[in-house]
Amino acid sequence: MKRWLGALAVLVLGRGRRKPRLGDERERIVQLRFPDRRAEGFVAFAFIAAAVCAIAFPVIYAVDSIPAQTQFLGLSLGLAFLFLAVACVGLAKGVIDDETEEEYKPPSNPEEQEEVEQIFAETGERFTRRKLLWTAGGTAGVALGAALVTPALSLGPVFHTGSLYTTPWRRGRRLVDEVGRVLRADEIEQGVMYTAFPEHADREQMGAPLVVVRLKPEQLRLPAERKGWAPEGILAYSKICTHAGCAISLYRKPTFAVVEPHEAFVCPCHYSTFDPAKAGKVIFGPAGRDLPQLPLQIARGGELRAAGNFSGPVGPSWWGVRLHKARSGP
Repeated sequence: MKRWLGALAVLVLGRGRRKPRLGDERERIVQLRFPDRRAEGFVAFAFIAAAVCAIAFPVIYAVDSIPAQTQFLGLSLGLAFLFLAVACVGLAKGVIDDETEEEYKPPSNPEEQEEVEQIFAETGERFTRRKLLWTAGGTAGVALGAALVTPALSLGPVFHTGSLYTTPWRRGRRLVDEVGRVLRADEIEQGVMYTAFPEHADREQMGAPLVVVRLKPEQLRLPAERKGWAPEGILAYSKICTHAGCAISLYRKPTFAVVEPHEAFVCPCHYSTFDPAKAGKVIFGPAGRDLPQLPLQIARGGELRAAGNFSGPVGPSWWGVRLHKARSGP
């Protein structure tokens, strides 16, 4: 470290000295050698090829119609790393000079000090590289970084997030079962979980499916603003778990009420558990927010209809979802 600091001090102090005039030029100590242009071109080509292969990765990832997509993803990423390795080898073998390290001795007189300054100056000239290599290498690094980050998009939508807060539910829309039959209030039994969908709407939408249950009215602990959302103790919630977007398909109900916990929805993926009596409150598991509730009304003839939209956005609890409220779509 002392030797490096001493050399750095000599270099800094030597920068302020005037350059020798034409008549004062001295014989070079470090022989001037120019890098091999063919080696530089080869390295630049390898960097550019690595960048092209890395850019191909997110392109292939975004196009689902490509056959054997997984194989092409592996091929593009593998070639990117291969070309990057080839460029690094070419850079080390054909572009960077191989200098032999010698023991450094601090200069003992001004002449030796000037000689050290000249060596540093001439060495700096030898290590000047073309901007093409820096540009090509930087492009390859950025492209490869983008390729490695691309799979994170599978954690959730980035640009098309409308499906997370636009639902087909609106006031008056009837609830139907899997075969399209309208659900009636007198058919909803306690201890049973029903799956419902909006009538005449796309069932594949994130906000379409519901879970419907009946509890005793005295069990309900809903917020004051949701008074009337559960007529006759019938409640409806989004079927999509607010953790990772799995479908809630388990309903826990006590067999022996004295010793077993009360009713709850359970997601089978990571066991997030929600309390239907307390407005879908998370009582266990990794879910980040409560299950959105849909207000219900009982129409003439006992038909179950929506009395509005969800209490919040449906789907996983990504930060972007929290910024929006559920709104009715077509």
